[in-house]
Formats: sequence, structure tokens, C-alpha cells
Amino acid sequence: MDSSPMSEEISSIKELINGQNWLAEEEKAFLMEQIDPLHPPRPKTLHSWNSLILQSFDPSQKNLPAIGIELALKQAKEQHRELDNESELAFVETSQKLGFLERNTGFSFQEGHITLTSEHDSATSFDVSALQDILEGNQAALIQKVKSVISAPDFAYVAPDPLIEYRQQVFDWCKILADHGLGSWGFPKENGGKGDMEGYFTIMETLSYHDLSLVIKFGVQFGLWGMSVYYLGTEKHHRKYLREIGSLSLPGCFAMTETGHGSNVKGIRTTATYNHEDQTFSIHSPDPSSRKEYIGNAAVHGQMATVFAKLVIDGIDYGVNAFVVPLRDESGKLENGVTIEDCGRKMGLNGVDNGVIYFDQVIIPKENMLDKYASVNEAGEFESPISSDNRRFFVMLGTLVGGRIGIPRSALTAAKSGLTIAIRYGDKRRQFGPEGGEEVPILNYRMHQRRLIPPLATSYALNFALKYLTDRFLNKAEEEAQEIEALAAGLKAYTTWFATATLQEAREACGGKGYLSENRIDALKNDTEIYTTFEGDNTVLMQLVAKSRLTEFRQEFGDMNVFGIFNFVTDKAMTYVSEKNPLIIRSTNSEHLLDFDFHLNAFRYREQAILGSAASRLKRLINGGMDSFDAFNVCQHHLINVGQAYIERVVLEQFQEKIKSIADKGSKKALTQMCQLYALHTLEKNRGWFLEQDYMEGVKTKAIRKMVNQLCWEIRPDAIALTDAFAIPESCLSAPIAKRESL
Repeated sequence: MDSSPMSEEISSIKELINGQNWLAEEEKAFLMEQIDPLHPPRPKTLHSWNSLILQSFDPSQKNLPAIGIELALKQAKEQHRELDNESELAFVETSQKLGFLERNTGFSFQEGHITLTSEHDSATSFDVSALQDILEGNQAALIQKVKSVISAPDFAYVAPDPLIEYRQQVFDWCKILADHGLGSWGFPKENGGKGDMEGYFTIMETLSYHDLSLVIKFGVQFGLWGMSVYYLGTEKHHRKYLREIGSLSLPGCFAMTETGHGSNVKGIRTTATYNHEDQTFSIHSPDPSSRKEYIGNAAVHGQMATVFAKLVIDGIDYGVNAFVVPLRDESGKLENGVTIEDCGRKMGLNGVDNGVIYFDQVIIPKENMLDKYASVNEAGEFESPISSDNRRFFVMLGTLVGGRIGIPRSALTAAKSGLTIAIRYGDKRRQFGPEGGEEVPILNYRMHQRRLIPPLATSYALNFALKYLTDRFLNKAEEEAQEIEALAAGLKAYTTWFATATLQEAREACGGKGYLSENRIDALKNDTEIYTTFEGDNTVLMQLVAKSRLTEFRQEFGDMNVFGIFNFVTDKAMTYVSEKNPLIIRSTNSEHLLDFDFHLNAFRYREQAILGSAASRLKRLINGGMDSFDAFNVCQHHLINVGQAYIERVVLEQFQEKIKSIADKGSKKALTQMCQLYALHTLEKNRGWFLEQDYMEGVKTKAIRKMVNQLCWEIRPDAIALTDAFAIPESCLSAPIAKRESL
């Protein structure tokens, strides 16, 4: 006997037909013929039935059983027959057996078309301008100033070919920005600037709505080159260089990375040998691996560079210091002993002229040493206000942590652009839909929402976390330096990884349109790829974060054998274990799942438990005789998780704190939902860990997954408004698929 699903469905329909006493026998026979799988109705017949249905039913009905009943009533009335209650109930029961009620929940028949009842056309449940004000805060006027500059006709996008013309255009854009005073914004007022580093970061972030080659060129010139002179030099260097750097009349470079040593700056091999007789330094690359590689501004425009080299006096190596070294004269001719090669085309950022620099005994005067933290005295001896070599090195590099603030803010801005393009496109692009009905906007599909709305929530979360980092950096006390450097390293890694993943998702979500260069996602993807490795490789940075967390009470950064805090950290983690409540572990009610305290407690528990277990593991390995370097190598994956958990806790904490301060009710409600989605989506991603730890049971992680789906559905009508709050200039967005009138 055939027990296939089709056979069961046909049997259910036959029962329905035979049970209708108001139907004549010949009518029943006709209907039976139409459900024979071997002799289905002809296409013309099906079209006529479809037309009859769409023309005859009550538009207020919401499901197939109701429509079937209405049509039956109409037919019975025309033939002066009655449809009893049992017949109406049979329609519902049969629909349940066939699964029509479940399958068609969410569909309605209206005006001759089938659409989603919860079509979720874009709406706005809050004041977009109020939310924009929250995002921009006290920087609104400066943001508007920058947007007005980059929206001008002079900043119209150009093709990245030919390469020489593209590079020149990016340089010319930088010059326009300098003419507006934007390049020198962070420099002291006495040196032509505004003395406003918060403003400098805002400028970098806002410029990132435009061409990212411009952002990096701007950052190299005014950030790396200019700020290295400002932070590592003294008054004489400020007077001599900063005005010219700020006006772009002195283009420069930041030459730290070497072919053989990237992240390990202490291992660089370029030397600066002091000659006391003529009070000069000789800058030299002793071998090919010591050449300065991937140096922005070097291939074409750079005239000078801050060069990091090991200071050698009378044969003694005094560690890494910084020196101002001429590369070219104003006509572009290379200085004696300087050789520069063009890195050529790259995966992205081709408007930046990266180069490789070799030094062959290049002589510079003594005053070209940037001597805030170390100097050579009149007797030709090394001097420093910081006695420890390790501490001096990290303090020197710590002054340059601003790059690890500017880069993630730029990356987040690029991700916002990609999300705006993809969400606008998804709101208008229609595809598929119920048989015979109107096609549905792809952003109404639950999976499409899953792809784009959680990243949108994360972009809001990171927006506030990066503002928090900026504030702490600008107002840091000396004792906070290590913590803030670790926070900057972690947020740089977390944000740039997020941007890379988000732009890939945005590209895929736009299908073939996302692959077209005219829609800009390719440029955003390619230009931000390097963000995950410059200003520090992300994996290395996350290990730095973990080491900082493990050694937060240590004064010396380099002593990796001191583990006095491990027992403390372990004990602290265990207090969180004791707080686990069996009722909380299983709780799945909505009020609990959406509760801020539940979210933050879970994040804190994960952070402390991973930190404690890493500390115990390292201590056990070292106590067993393993070298500390080898122990850290064995635990690298564990350390990455330490850094990740720490950053996620900080991000959530700052998002929640920001929401507490918001007065506008509409914005507060919208951001609350976004914060809940960020928290639950992050818990969902880490559900395996929470299950392993018995902090949650499977019933709860399933409930979290369902709640993430629900939040995406509820936020969807506001998706366009949430991207509108970014206030990206249309000329910068410049994607045909994102235009308001497109599709």
C-alpha cells in the first residue's frame, strides 16, 4: 500500500470532497478527477481557477481555509444550497493535515496579489536626526565640516588607473584638506593646529566615508609622520617641522616596519651609529632583511621620514630610537645613500604610494634624533629619563597608540557604508514569492535579515566602544597606559576583523550587483583588507591583550616569568562559577533573555573564566619546567580567546552605559533592541563554550537563537532609518543600487 506523503495528502482531500453533502455526485466525481496525479489539470484550467480565486475572495481573509470556505459558501449560495458548520470545520481540519495553516502563516491575498502579511515595509519608529545627534555627539559640527568638504565636486571619485594619476589625485585631495586646516587639527596651536586630538580622530573617521586611499594617505602624513615628530620629538622639532607637515609642504613617511621584522619592532636591524667627532648619525641597512618595507608616501611623495633604528654608541646597542631622515629634495631627487623601490600595485589602497627604503650610511645631524625619551648628551653619552630599556621602549611606542584608534574607527565607517548599501538594496530588491503573487523584498526574508541586521547592531555597539576608547586615550593617567594600550590593540583587532567579515557578507547579500565596482563594495573590501594586519597583526594584538590581562599588576612589560597574579585571577573566576543558578541556566522566558543584567553577567563570566583557566594553564606549564616563551606558544589559541572575551565584555558594557544616558525615548528604544541583539548574537556565537561550561543548557541556547531571529524581524522595519542615522553623504556612498530612487 502506498503510504507516501502525496498519497496521504490525496486521501485527505478525497475525504474532504466526499464529506461535502451539499455537493452533487457529478461535482464530486469532477473534483476527484482533478486530483489524480497521473492526469493533472491542464495549465489553462489551472490559470482559470487561479483567476477565479483572485477575483472572488474577501481581501480581509488571511489564510487558505478561510478562502476555501468563502468560495464554497459563494458556490452553495449560487446553487441555493447550504454549507453547514461541519463542512466548514472539515476545510480547517483538512488544511491542518496538509500543513497549509503552518506553511501559509504570514501570507495574505490582497488586491489580486499574494504578499507577506508582515511585509515589513521600511518605517521609522524614532527620530533619525535625534539618533544621528547621539552618534555624533560633541563632534557634530566638525563632522559636518568634513562631510561638506568631501562632498564637493573636487572630491568626485576617480578611476584607480592609471596608477600615477590616481596617486596624484589622492595627494591633491590631501592638499585640499590641509588647506582647510584639517591636517594640522591635532597639532598644538602654536604650531598651526587646533590642539584637538579628538577632532583629529573624528576627521579620520569621517573621511572614511570617501576613498580609503585618501584616509591612509592623510593618516600617514598627518598622523604617523606628523604625530611621531610631535610625540617623540621636543620643542625644537615641533618648531622646525610641524607647520610644514600640517600644510603638506613637507610630505613625509613613518619608517618602522622591516622586511625581516614587522610586529617585532625590538628586533629591527637598521642602525643609527653615532659619530661624536662630527656629531652625526649614520643610518644604515646592514642586510636586505633590514630594509624598510611597505612605507606609505615613500614611493613618490615622501621627502623625509621618521626612521626607527637601533642606536649604537661606541659599539654598544642602546635599543630602538627614532630619527628624522631626509629621503628626497623638493625636486624629488633621492638623497645620497637612499634607495627607494615602488611596492607597485596592491590588493587595495592603490592611491597610496608604498615603497621599500634602503639606507647606505646616510648621514644626519645629531639634532635629527627625536629625543623626548632618549638622547645623546654633549659628551656623546646616552641619556634617558626612563632607566629601564623595556619600559622606555614601550612608553615610546605607547605614544603612537593613536594609530590603533584611527584604524578601527576607519574600518567601522567602511563597514557602515557597506551595510548601508546592502540594506538599501535589500529593502528594494524583490525576488521570489508565493505562487501567483508579488515578489518579496529580499530584506523580508529571515535569513537575509540574519545576514545584515546583527552586523548592523554590532556596528552600533562598536561605535560607542570606540568613542569610549578615544576618551580614555585622550584623558589617560600614566598608570592607565598599559590597560589603554591593550584596549586599543584589542578593539583594533576586533573591529577590523568585524569589518572584513561584514563587507564580505554585504557583497554576497547584494549578489552580482555587489560584485560590480560601480557599487563600491569591492573597493571597501579590498581597501580594508590590510586593516587586519597593519598597525599590528590582529592575532599578535589579541595575544598582547591577553598578556596585558594576565600581567595587569606588573610594572615591567618584558618580564614574562612573573606570574604572581595567576592565583588571584583564578580565584576571581571561581567566584563567578559559584554564582551559577540552575534556574538561570535553563530560563528561556523573553523577559530574562532580553535582560541587560543577564547579558552582562554572562559576558563577564566568560571573560573571567577564560582568563582564569589560561592563567592556571600557563602556571602549570611553567611550574613543570617549561620556558615561558614555549608556554605562551602552547597556549596561543587560549590567549586569543582571553582577548576576544575581554573586548566583547567592554563593547557590551559601553553600549549599555550609553543607553542609560539617552533621554530621547524613540532612540533609546531602538538602541535597546540593537544592544539586545548584539548581546544575544554574541552569546549565540559562543554557545558551544557556554554549553561546555554548563552555564547554559541546550534549551536556553535554542531560545537565544529564536530570540535573535525575532529581534531581527522586529528591527527590520527600522533598518533603513538605522543606516540613515549614519548620515553618509550620497556622493560618498555613490552606489547605484543604494540610490533612493533605484529599483
